[in-house]
Amino acid sequence: MTPDHPPGPPGGLHHVEIWVPDLDRAATSWGWLLGELGWTAYQSWPAGRSWRHGPTYLVLEESPALSSRRHDRLAPGLNHLAFHAGPPAAVDRLVALAPGYGWSLLFADRHPYAGGPQSYAGYLTDGSGYEVELCASSLPVPGG
Repeated sequence: MTPDHPPGPPGGLHHVEIWVPDLDRAATSWGWLLGELGWTAYQSWPAGRSWRHGPTYLVLEESPALSSRRHDRLAPGLNHLAFHAGPPAAVDRLVALAPGYGWSLLFADRHPYAGGPQSYAGYLTDGSGYEVELCASSLPVPGG
């Protein structure tokens, strides 16, 4: 461990590395979203960027070994990453701002209950096909 990366609890997530086909596009969309969710810029190199949240970090890398230029969330492998996003108003705010940073709303006809009536969330996809779920910490207060 380096001094700027403290150890996490056993079993906790250390890092996630996502290979992207366009680092600049991904850094714009993911960098905005991660920053809004409290992640901080961590590392930067010609083929990658990373952001950290506590002991966990997320890497975006444009590897020369990519076998495809588009992620298919419906194929075997990663479907989506889900983030705690705060109260319902915070989810609504992020969903409203997201298109300006390259994100599109999925399941718009069922938003924000696409996960069911007991789940308030925004499902977004970026320009490369990666999906995130922004989970509210609670359900909205009726009439509030």
